[in-house]
Amino acid sequence: MIFRDREEAGRRLAKKLAHYHGADAVVLAIPRGGIPVGTAVAHHLDLEWGVIVVRKLPIPWNPEAGFGAVAADGSVVLNDGMVQGLMMRQDQIDEVVREVRAELDRRTEFLTSARPLPDIQGRCAIVIDDGLASGYTMLAAVKSLRERGASKVVAAAPVASRSAAGLVCPAADECILEIVSPSVPFAVADFYLNWHDLTDDEIAPLLETP
Repeated sequence: MIFRDREEAGRRLAKKLAHYHGADAVVLAIPRGGIPVGTAVAHHLDLEWGVIVVRKLPIPWNPEAGFGAVAADGSVVLNDGMVQGLMMRQDQIDEVVREVRAELDRRTEFLTSARPLPDIQGRCAIVIDDGLASGYTMLAAVKSLRERGASKVVAAAPVASRSAAGLVCPAADECILEIVSPSVPFAVADFYLNWHDLTDDEIAPLLETP
């Protein structure tokens, strides 16, 4: 099963989330790739939406790979097995977290200037990304939303690796995934016909949509 693009993936994901149509729920999209998916879901379900800024924690000597993730509010999740295997010291971890949080502050200011953060206290929060590879970014988002007072947290994505699903689903109150793939190696891009890393210029118009 392959999605034409992120918008189509969002429309298909919305069908699996149809029981939330018009509910007291809010969609939180993970930038950048989760924004087209999340806006499609929100529009089809007639829900308020916003963004939740989360970023992976890059391995200092291999920044394309990550050993966990951090949310803008400081919620951190670590891949403990990887950290142990890499023999990372606590001071190394703390330094990466500081650097990523500084970038998160900049990203949050840009994103929330166009899309103010919705109130999620006591509400159902549906957090959406375009795909889950390791799952740690989504896990950090789930943790952050719980700490911000969401009454229920739903993790949703068009596609996830089997390992990511196994990590995220137990942490969320509900987990909605269109595809769970056993493929190794796994790449989210393999499940989209049209795929590229989105830029701020591309997501800016979406941030201004109702």
